[in-house]
Amino acid sequence: MFLPCIVVGIATSLVLVQCHDCKDYDLSASDQSFLMKHYLITTRKDGGLSTGKPIASGVTYIRWGKKGCPKGVDMVYTGQVGGNDNGNKAGGVNYLCLPNDPENGESQKDDNAQLFGTEYQIGSSYTPSGMKADIFNKEVPCAMCFQRRRSVHMMIPGRKTCYKGWTSEYSGFLMTDYKAHSSKDYLCVDKDAEPYDNKGSNEDGALLYGIRTKCGSLRCPPYKDATDVRCVVCAK
Repeated sequence: MFLPCIVVGIATSLVLVQCHDCKDYDLSASDQSFLMKHYLITTRKDGGLSTGKPIASGVTYIRWGKKGCPKGVDMVYTGQVGGNDNGNKAGGVNYLCLPNDPENGESQKDDNAQLFGTEYQIGSSYTPSGMKADIFNKEVPCAMCFQRRRSVHMMIPGRKTCYKGWTSEYSGFLMTDYKAHSSKDYLCVDKDAEPYDNKGSNEDGALLYGIRTKCGSLRCPPYKDATDVRCVVCAK
């Protein structure tokens, strides 16, 4: 006959012991301690924690302005940046990283077009220092990246380097639509931004301009007036 025997660790834990054809009996404190240690060690090994170090579950982030991910980082997919048209007064405000292999929906007759491609608007003006100016009116690529060796990430505006203990994934410049257009999110666009393809037909849609600081409510120092705004994506 199969009988369960229960051992209670009064201080912190409950240990379950199963046995066949056994009678009720008491375990000594040392036996209970041994069983508990065995349980914890086995559980830790099963969970992949035998080293005692935390295991990173991995983190995803979008690399705006590039078709691929940094070296050593897995690419989930590559695509182009999409968003709402710059002339629409309402609707979506965030930019999206659209995959190159969409599973399209059904055609509809009503008009509520809010998903367009995104173009760089950087040429003789609105170009962050050091960024290529030959991508004016060209569409913006993006890549969804998976960093296996990290567990958290953040984008820091106003800096090109990460704080101590954090690793840089990529750095660039804050960009968004023009201030007189419909509101959009800020993106950290890679400093080595490239075009999605070689077309440059000025199709507009969502747009990306380099932005500038404005002193006043923005305290200067530490900031300076009318400068590019750098950014960096960091992980740990």
